[in-house]
Amino acid sequence: MPQLNPLPWFTILVFSWIVLLLTPNKVLGFIQPNEFISLGIKKYQKINWVWPW
Repeated sequence: MPQLNPLPWFTILVFSWIVLLLTPNKVLGFIQPNEFISLGIKKYQKINWVWPW
């Protein structure tokens, strides 16, 4: 039964953890080219719903 051999499953587990631990640091390390500019806050009117039941 090949599923009882732990070597391939252990290597897949180790490599997947390495990828999952290193990827967020690389993604968060990118610098955004443009700064966020707020165009103002649009205020919405609060609408009260009247349900007929």
